[in-house]
Amino acid sequence: MSKLILNKLKKKASGIIEGRVLKTALILEVRKWPSSTIIEIDLHLPTAVMDGWNEVNYMKCRVADFTYRDYTPSGWDAETQTCTLYIDIDHSGPGTAWAKSLGKGDEINYLSIKTTSQTPVNTSAVICLGDESSLGHLLAMQQLATPAARFSGAVLMGNEHNRSLFTEYFKTPLKPVLRTDVFGHHSLTEWLLQQSYHLENTIFCLTGNSTMVTQLRKILKQQGYSHNQIKAQGFWY
Repeated sequence: MSKLILNKLKKKASGIIEGRVLKTALILEVRKWPSSTIIEIDLHLPTAVMDGWNEVNYMKCRVADFTYRDYTPSGWDAETQTCTLYIDIDHSGPGTAWAKSLGKGDEINYLSIKTTSQTPVNTSAVICLGDESSLGHLLAMQQLATPAARFSGAVLMGNEHNRSLFTEYFKTPLKPVLRTDVFGHHSLTEWLLQQSYHLENTIFCLTGNSTMVTQLRKILKQQGYSHNQIKAQGFWY
């Protein structure tokens, strides 16, 4: 059997399987930031049960044939079954191309909603550090942490307008930090070393590109924080 025919059969079989397991969400609104580097997407998820969400979750969205990317629901409302995705599009890739093509009224397909196991339970302080790709994750953690725990942290943003917009638009103690290096770990490390955090009853949530997350974890361990106090979630485009 030729390779072309075999690939067609595989594609057909995969399409049948996807059709049985994929769920559908309706896009209520799409907002592109003026810098054109971040897109907000409001979704209605008719089959999602959000009442029990006590950890940061992610949706495995179908962005192309046999291609999926993970995005974090933020600002969810269990009664209306709605949430918002924040997607960083300041890079090339199938996820970026998919996000740019979406509009109000479109439907998206997702395979599942699963937990990252990041939760603010049993701590008095949650400090989140991330970049533009993890904006949704950071805001989801804030929703879970407050008001029970003190919440703070920083988010890397290379665009000056984005930093200004973030400060004006979001009610959050997260501080926008200028990205001065490619992966951002030097910028966040400099900001982190200027803070005064206590070792006890503190959890750090690190999210964003994998290089930044790995380097920040090393810095925190050098400062005396234990493995259990550092929750890491690296992202790939």
